[in-house]
Order: sequence, then structure tokens, then C-alpha cells
Amino acid sequence: MKVTFAELDQFLQEQFPQGAAFGQLQALGDGWAEMGLEVDDRHLRPGGTVSGPVTMGLVDVTLYAALLSQIGLVPMAVTTNLNVNFLRKPVAHAPISARGTMIKVGRTMAVGEVFVYSEGVEEPAAHSTVTYSIPSKI
Repeated sequence: MKVTFAELDQFLQEQFPQGAAFGQLQALGDGWAEMGLEVDDRHLRPGGTVSGPVTMGLVDVTLYAALLSQIGLVPMAVTTNLNVNFLRKPVAHAPISARGTMIKVGRTMAVGEVFVYSEGVEEPAAHSTVTYSIPSKI
């Protein structure tokens, strides 16, 4: 692993403070990360479910953390594609969590997947695949 939990958590707080709106880092390993989000009214859409943009934000930040665990603190690793399959309605006002795992990390591109869960529900609420562009060293 190229970065510790504490280093990545501090990096996210300092360099990406708006990311806290999408979730909090809960666990980190080599090529994987887990994040959680306490859902409240601002995260809900009409119909009483977690909005798609909230889910996508959690997915993106989770896999960003998983990627940085393998490449180090590279701020300009950026999302180039994010695909979400919404599988079932998350429980309103229940925390959601995400676990992201890197599938392949190359020199310039990386691909991973994320599963999103609603607390207390065994089946995933969403599944996502994400591609990142990794900047070349200058």
C-alpha cells in the first residue's frame, strides 16, 4: 500500500474537503476502500430515496480512495467514466456504505468497481464501474 489510512484521510480533508459531503473514509487496504455516509433529508429525492447524485458522489470518492491506496497521493488522478446500476431503493434516513475495489491499475488508466449498501440490507443498492486517468509523472 502506498498510503496509510491516516495519510489518506488527512489528504482528503485538506485537499478535497467538499468530498466529506459524499462520505467518510472508514477502512482502507491495498487496492480497496470503504466509505460511509449518514443519510439525512438533504440526500433524499422526491419519493423518499437517496438521490442518484449522492450515490454517484459516494461511489466516486470511494474508488478515488482505493486508487490512491495503490498509486499514492496523486491529486490529479481524475474520473473519466462512471457507470452506476441502481439495483434497489436504499432505505431513507439509513446510512449507506460503499466498498470499492481496483480491478486493474496501469500506468495511465485504472478501472475499479464499487458496491453500495443501505444499512441493514444484505443486497446491494447499487453497483458501479469507474475508470480513472492517472497523470504521467513530470
